[in-house]
Amino acid sequence: MARGASAALTQTETGAAERARRLSAPVLRGLVKHGLLVLLCCFFILPWFWMLTTSLKTQAQVVEIPIRWIPSPAAWQNYPNAFFRDPNQPLLLYLQNTVYVAVVSVVGAVISNTMVAYGFARLQWPGRNLLFIVVIATLLVPFPVVMIPLYLLWRSLELTNTYWPLILPAWLASPFFIFLLRQFFLTIPQELSESARIDGASELRIMAQVIVPLARPALAVVALFEFIRQWNDFLGPLIFLNEKTKFTIALGLRNMQNAYGLSNFGEIMAASTITVLPIVLIFFLAQRTFIQGITFTGLKG
Repeated sequence: MARGASAALTQTETGAAERARRLSAPVLRGLVKHGLLVLLCCFFILPWFWMLTTSLKTQAQVVEIPIRWIPSPAAWQNYPNAFFRDPNQPLLLYLQNTVYVAVVSVVGAVISNTMVAYGFARLQWPGRNLLFIVVIATLLVPFPVVMIPLYLLWRSLELTNTYWPLILPAWLASPFFIFLLRQFFLTIPQELSESARIDGASELRIMAQVIVPLARPALAVVALFEFIRQWNDFLGPLIFLNEKTKFTIALGLRNMQNAYGLSNFGEIMAASTITVLPIVLIFFLAQRTFIQGITFTGLKG
Protein backbone atom coordinates (compact mmCIF):
# COMPACT_ATOMS: atom_id res chain seq x y z
CA MET A 1 0.00 0.00 0.00
CA ALA A 2 2.87 2.32 0.77
CA ARG A 3 4.26 1.67 -2.68
CA GLY A 4 0.87 2.49 -4.27
CA ALA A 5 0.55 5.67 -2.25
CA SER A 6 4.04 6.73 -3.29
CA ALA A 7 3.21 6.10 -6.95
CA ALA A 8 -0.01 8.07 -6.64
CA LEU A 9 1.87 10.96 -5.01
CA THR A 10 4.51 10.91 -7.72
CA GLN A 11 1.79 10.96 -10.39
CA THR A 12 0.09 13.88 -8.68
CA GLU A 13 3.33 15.84 -8.52
CA THR A 14 4.01 15.10 -12.18
CA GLY A 15 0.52 16.30 -13.15
CA ALA A 16 0.94 19.48 -11.10
CA ALA A 17 4.30 20.18 -12.76
CA GLU A 18 2.77 19.60 -16.19
CA ARG A 19 -0.12 21.98 -15.43
CA ALA A 20 2.32 24.60 -14.13
CA ARG A 21 4.38 24.26 -17.30
CA ARG A 22 1.27 24.63 -19.46
CA LEU A 23 0.22 27.74 -17.53
CA SER A 24 3.68 29.29 -17.58
CA ALA A 25 4.00 29.11 -21.38
CA PRO A 26 1.07 31.52 -22.10
CA VAL A 27 2.27 33.80 -19.31
CA LEU A 28 5.75 33.88 -20.79
CA ARG A 29 4.39 34.60 -24.28
CA GLY A 30 2.22 37.34 -22.86
CA LEU A 31 5.16 38.94 -21.07
CA VAL A 32 7.28 38.86 -24.23
CA LYS A 33 4.46 40.30 -26.34
CA HIS A 34 3.66 43.10 -23.91
CA GLY A 35 7.34 43.83 -23.45
CA LEU A 36 7.75 44.33 -27.21
CA LEU A 37 4.64 46.53 -27.29
CA VAL A 38 5.96 48.68 -24.47
CA LEU A 39 9.30 49.02 -26.27
CA LEU A 40 7.57 50.08 -29.49
CA CYS A 41 5.37 52.51 -27.55
CA CYS A 42 8.48 54.14 -26.14
CA PHE A 43 9.74 54.84 -29.66
CA PHE A 44 6.42 56.46 -30.58
CA ILE A 45 6.10 58.42 -27.34
CA LEU A 46 9.68 59.71 -27.35
CA PRO A 47 9.09 62.55 -29.90
CA TRP A 48 6.00 63.68 -27.99
CA PHE A 49 7.90 63.57 -24.70
CA TRP A 50 10.77 65.55 -26.23
CA MET A 51 8.36 68.19 -27.58
CA LEU A 52 6.61 68.53 -24.23
CA THR A 53 9.80 68.79 -22.17
CA THR A 54 11.42 71.18 -24.66
CA SER A 55 8.39 73.46 -24.39
CA LEU A 56 9.31 73.91 -20.71
CA LYS A 57 12.99 74.66 -21.25
CA THR A 58 14.84 77.94 -21.29
CA GLN A 59 16.96 78.70 -24.33
CA ALA A 60 20.10 77.75 -22.39
CA GLN A 61 18.61 74.36 -21.52
CA VAL A 62 17.58 73.75 -25.13
CA VAL A 63 21.16 73.97 -26.42
CA GLU A 64 22.71 72.06 -23.52
CA ILE A 65 24.90 69.07 -24.34
CA PRO A 66 24.30 66.38 -23.18
CA ILE A 67 20.55 66.75 -23.64
CA ARG A 68 18.62 67.63 -20.50
CA TRP A 69 15.42 65.60 -20.75
CA ILE A 70 13.75 66.99 -17.63
CA PRO A 71 13.86 70.81 -17.49
CA SER A 72 14.85 72.31 -14.16
CA PRO A 73 13.49 74.83 -13.47
CA ALA A 74 10.49 74.54 -15.81
CA ALA A 75 9.95 77.63 -18.00
CA TRP A 76 6.14 77.80 -17.85
CA GLN A 77 6.27 81.31 -19.28
CA ASN A 78 6.97 79.80 -22.72
CA TYR A 79 3.27 79.09 -23.18
CA PRO A 80 1.87 82.61 -22.66
CA ASN A 81 4.91 84.09 -24.42
CA ALA A 82 4.30 81.96 -27.51
CA PHE A 83 0.81 83.40 -27.93
CA PHE A 84 1.03 86.92 -26.56
CA ARG A 85 4.63 88.15 -26.53
CA ASP A 86 5.08 88.90 -30.24
CA PRO A 87 2.21 90.75 -31.98
CA ASN A 88 3.71 89.74 -35.33
CA GLN A 89 2.90 86.08 -34.51
CA PRO A 90 -0.87 86.07 -33.76
CA LEU A 91 -1.17 82.35 -33.04
CA LEU A 92 -4.63 82.76 -31.50
CA LEU A 93 -5.84 84.24 -34.78
CA TYR A 94 -4.25 81.34 -36.66
CA LEU A 95 -6.01 78.88 -34.36
CA GLN A 96 -9.30 80.67 -34.94
CA ASN A 97 -8.82 80.50 -38.72
CA THR A 98 -7.95 76.81 -38.52
CA VAL A 99 -10.99 75.98 -36.40
CA TYR A 100 -13.23 77.79 -38.88
CA VAL A 101 -11.79 75.95 -41.90
CA ALA A 102 -11.81 72.58 -40.13
CA VAL A 103 -15.37 72.79 -38.74
CA VAL A 104 -16.93 73.99 -42.00
CA SER A 105 -15.02 71.30 -43.92
CA VAL A 106 -16.14 68.59 -41.50
CA VAL A 107 -19.79 69.55 -41.97
CA GLY A 108 -19.38 69.51 -45.73
CA ALA A 109 -17.49 66.20 -45.74
CA VAL A 110 -20.13 64.44 -43.64
CA ILE A 111 -23.06 65.71 -45.72
CA SER A 112 -21.60 65.27 -49.20
CA ASN A 113 -19.93 61.90 -48.65
CA THR A 114 -23.02 60.50 -46.96
CA MET A 115 -25.22 61.38 -49.93
CA VAL A 116 -22.79 60.05 -52.55
CA ALA A 117 -22.02 56.86 -50.63
CA TYR A 118 -25.74 56.25 -50.10
CA GLY A 119 -26.29 56.47 -53.84
CA PHE A 120 -23.54 53.91 -54.50
CA ALA A 121 -24.59 51.53 -51.72
CA ARG A 122 -28.39 51.61 -51.49
CA LEU A 123 -29.70 52.70 -54.90
CA GLN A 124 -29.80 50.64 -58.08
CA TRP A 125 -28.99 52.51 -61.29
CA PRO A 126 -27.17 51.69 -64.56
CA GLY A 127 -23.38 52.01 -64.49
CA ARG A 128 -23.21 52.29 -60.71
CA ASN A 129 -20.35 49.84 -60.19
CA LEU A 130 -18.36 51.19 -63.14
CA LEU A 131 -18.63 54.76 -61.92
CA PHE A 132 -17.67 53.64 -58.42
CA ILE A 133 -14.51 52.07 -59.82
CA VAL A 134 -13.70 55.32 -61.63
CA VAL A 135 -14.20 57.30 -58.41
CA ILE A 136 -11.94 54.97 -56.44
CA ALA A 137 -9.32 55.12 -59.21
CA THR A 138 -8.90 58.84 -58.56
CA LEU A 139 -7.20 57.89 -55.30
CA LEU A 140 -4.19 56.94 -57.41
CA VAL A 141 -3.70 60.58 -58.45
CA PRO A 142 -1.49 62.37 -55.89
CA PHE A 143 -2.13 65.99 -54.97
CA PRO A 144 1.17 67.32 -56.45
CA VAL A 145 0.01 66.17 -59.89
CA VAL A 146 -3.10 68.39 -59.79
CA MET A 147 -1.62 71.14 -57.63
CA ILE A 148 -0.78 73.57 -60.43
CA PRO A 149 -4.02 73.01 -62.42
CA LEU A 150 -6.03 73.55 -59.25
CA TYR A 151 -4.21 76.77 -58.49
CA LEU A 152 -4.83 78.03 -62.03
CA LEU A 153 -8.49 77.09 -61.72
CA TRP A 154 -9.00 78.92 -58.43
CA ARG A 155 -7.04 81.92 -59.70
CA SER A 156 -9.26 82.10 -62.80
CA LEU A 157 -12.26 82.12 -60.46
CA GLU A 158 -10.56 84.90 -58.43
CA LEU A 159 -10.86 82.84 -55.25
CA THR A 160 -7.20 82.62 -54.28
CA ASN A 161 -6.31 84.16 -50.92
CA THR A 162 -9.70 82.98 -49.63
CA TYR A 163 -10.77 79.89 -47.73
CA TRP A 164 -12.89 78.57 -50.62
CA PRO A 165 -10.10 76.42 -52.15
CA LEU A 166 -9.67 74.77 -48.73
CA ILE A 167 -13.35 74.35 -47.82
CA LEU A 168 -15.23 73.74 -51.06
CA PRO A 169 -13.49 70.44 -52.01
CA ALA A 170 -14.74 68.95 -48.74
CA TRP A 171 -18.31 69.75 -49.83
CA LEU A 172 -17.79 67.86 -53.12
CA ALA A 173 -17.05 64.47 -51.49
CA SER A 174 -13.83 62.49 -51.28
CA PRO A 175 -13.14 59.09 -52.90
CA PHE A 176 -11.72 57.64 -49.69
CA PHE A 177 -14.68 58.72 -47.57
CA ILE A 178 -17.11 57.54 -50.26
CA PHE A 179 -15.51 54.10 -50.17
CA LEU A 180 -15.51 53.98 -46.37
CA LEU A 181 -19.17 54.98 -46.01
CA ARG A 182 -20.32 52.78 -48.89
CA GLN A 183 -18.76 49.73 -47.27
CA PHE A 184 -20.47 50.58 -43.99
CA PHE A 185 -23.84 51.18 -45.64
CA LEU A 186 -23.63 47.76 -47.30
CA THR A 187 -23.59 46.12 -43.86
CA ILE A 188 -27.00 47.61 -43.00
CA PRO A 189 -29.82 45.19 -43.90
CA GLN A 190 -31.84 46.14 -46.96
CA GLU A 191 -35.01 45.09 -45.14
CA LEU A 192 -34.89 48.30 -43.11
CA SER A 193 -34.98 50.43 -46.25
CA GLU A 194 -37.68 48.25 -47.81
CA SER A 195 -39.88 48.63 -44.74
CA ALA A 196 -39.51 52.40 -44.87
CA ARG A 197 -40.37 52.44 -48.59
CA ILE A 198 -43.52 50.41 -47.93
CA ASP A 199 -44.52 53.03 -45.36
CA GLY A 200 -44.14 55.70 -48.05
CA ALA A 201 -40.79 57.20 -47.04
CA SER A 202 -38.71 58.91 -49.71
CA GLU A 203 -35.07 58.01 -50.31
CA LEU A 204 -33.93 61.22 -48.65
CA ARG A 205 -35.98 60.42 -45.57
CA ILE A 206 -34.73 56.82 -45.50
CA MET A 207 -31.16 58.08 -45.63
CA ALA A 208 -31.68 60.71 -42.93
CA GLN A 209 -33.85 58.73 -40.50
CA VAL A 210 -32.85 55.11 -41.08
CA ILE A 211 -29.32 54.88 -42.47
CA VAL A 212 -27.57 57.87 -40.89
CA PRO A 213 -28.49 57.00 -37.26
CA LEU A 214 -27.11 53.49 -37.79
CA ALA A 215 -23.95 54.82 -39.44
CA ARG A 216 -22.83 57.16 -36.68
CA PRO A 217 -19.55 55.28 -36.04
CA ALA A 218 -18.55 55.55 -39.71
CA LEU A 219 -19.63 59.20 -39.85
CA ALA A 220 -17.52 59.85 -36.76
CA VAL A 221 -14.52 58.38 -38.58
CA VAL A 222 -15.16 60.67 -41.56
CA ALA A 223 -15.50 63.71 -39.31
CA LEU A 224 -12.34 62.87 -37.35
CA PHE A 225 -10.23 62.19 -40.45
CA GLU A 226 -11.41 65.36 -42.16
CA PHE A 227 -10.77 67.45 -39.05
CA ILE A 228 -7.25 66.06 -38.70
CA ARG A 229 -6.58 66.60 -42.40
CA GLN A 230 -7.64 70.24 -42.29
CA TRP A 231 -5.93 70.89 -38.97
CA ASN A 232 -2.61 69.54 -40.19
CA ASP A 233 -2.86 70.79 -43.78
CA PHE A 234 0.18 72.84 -44.72
CA LEU A 235 0.48 72.61 -48.50
CA GLY A 236 -3.07 73.79 -49.28
CA PRO A 237 -2.90 77.02 -47.23
CA LEU A 238 0.66 77.60 -48.46
CA ILE A 239 -0.54 77.56 -52.07
CA PHE A 240 -3.81 79.46 -51.80
CA LEU A 241 -3.34 81.95 -48.92
CA ASN A 242 -1.24 85.09 -49.17
CA GLU A 243 -2.38 87.41 -46.37
CA LYS A 244 -0.81 86.74 -43.02
CA THR A 245 -4.07 87.40 -41.16
CA LYS A 246 -5.67 84.45 -43.01
CA PHE A 247 -2.96 81.92 -42.17
CA THR A 248 -3.89 78.63 -40.53
CA ILE A 249 -1.95 77.29 -37.57
CA ALA A 250 0.29 75.11 -39.76
CA LEU A 251 1.45 78.16 -41.69
CA GLY A 252 1.61 80.17 -38.47
CA LEU A 253 4.00 77.71 -36.85
CA ARG A 254 6.18 77.71 -39.96
CA ASN A 255 6.17 81.51 -40.01
CA MET A 256 7.08 81.53 -36.32
CA GLN A 257 9.95 79.12 -36.95
CA ASN A 258 11.28 81.25 -39.79
CA ALA A 259 11.08 84.38 -37.63
CA TYR A 260 12.70 82.93 -34.51
CA GLY A 261 14.99 80.23 -35.87
CA LEU A 262 16.55 78.55 -32.85
CA SER A 263 16.47 81.65 -30.66
CA ASN A 264 13.09 80.85 -29.05
CA PHE A 265 12.86 77.11 -29.51
CA GLY A 266 11.02 76.62 -26.22
CA GLU A 267 8.22 78.93 -27.33
CA ILE A 268 7.99 77.18 -30.70
CA MET A 269 7.60 73.83 -28.95
CA ALA A 270 5.02 75.33 -26.58
CA ALA A 271 2.97 76.52 -29.55
CA SER A 272 3.36 73.10 -31.19
CA THR A 273 2.16 71.36 -28.04
CA ILE A 274 -0.98 73.50 -27.86
CA THR A 275 -1.56 72.86 -31.56
CA VAL A 276 -1.37 69.08 -31.17
CA LEU A 277 -3.51 69.00 -28.01
CA PRO A 278 -6.96 69.35 -29.71
CA ILE A 279 -6.26 66.38 -32.00
CA VAL A 280 -5.23 64.20 -29.05
CA LEU A 281 -8.26 65.20 -26.98
CA ILE A 282 -10.72 64.65 -29.84
CA PHE A 283 -9.25 61.22 -30.56
CA PHE A 284 -9.49 60.05 -26.96
CA LEU A 285 -13.00 61.42 -26.51
CA ALA A 286 -14.20 59.70 -29.70
CA GLN A 287 -11.94 56.66 -29.45
CA ARG A 288 -14.66 54.06 -28.92
CA THR A 289 -16.83 55.37 -31.75
CA PHE A 290 -13.80 55.74 -34.00
CA ILE A 291 -12.62 52.16 -33.48
CA GLN A 292 -16.14 50.84 -33.90
CA GLY A 293 -16.47 52.65 -37.22
CA ILE A 294 -13.16 51.29 -38.47
CA THR A 295 -14.02 47.74 -37.31
CA PHE A 296 -17.44 47.59 -38.92
CA THR A 297 -16.36 49.18 -42.21
CA GLY A 298 -15.67 46.73 -45.02
CA LEU A 299 -17.39 43.68 -43.50
CA LYS A 300 -19.46 43.37 -46.67
CA GLY A 301 -18.39 44.22 -50.20
